[in-house]
Amino acid sequence: MEFVKNVIDDLNERCVYCYETRIKETVKYAKDHGFDLFSTTLLVSPYQKHEKIKEICEKYSKEFEIEFLYADFRVNFRAGQKSARENNLYMQKYCGCIFSEDKRTAFVRKDF
Repeated sequence: MEFVKNVIDDLNERCVYCYETRIKETVKYAKDHGFDLFSTTLLVSPYQKHEKIKEICEKYSKEFEIEFLYADFRVNFRAGQKSARENNLYMQKYCGCIFSEDKRTAFVRKDF
């Protein structure tokens, strides 16, 4: 509910809000638990705002004084999907927020 309250007035910025809150919590956890560095699986998807994610990670790296391990993991996206299918792993078809799920199902409904 907190997420919806914070993005409802500007749904175009919902991803940035999501990145900010999720990455900040990840970095706080890493710092509090003695990790030397952090990264994010968000850097795997070609559908995410890669440069924005990188920018946010760099910001919190400085703020919390913990190294950000950057890599452009998108180059292995299709191979990862193939491997997941071959191993019968679950692959979510949307980022996870209610607005993304609604957009995905609206697209699917148009095909009927």
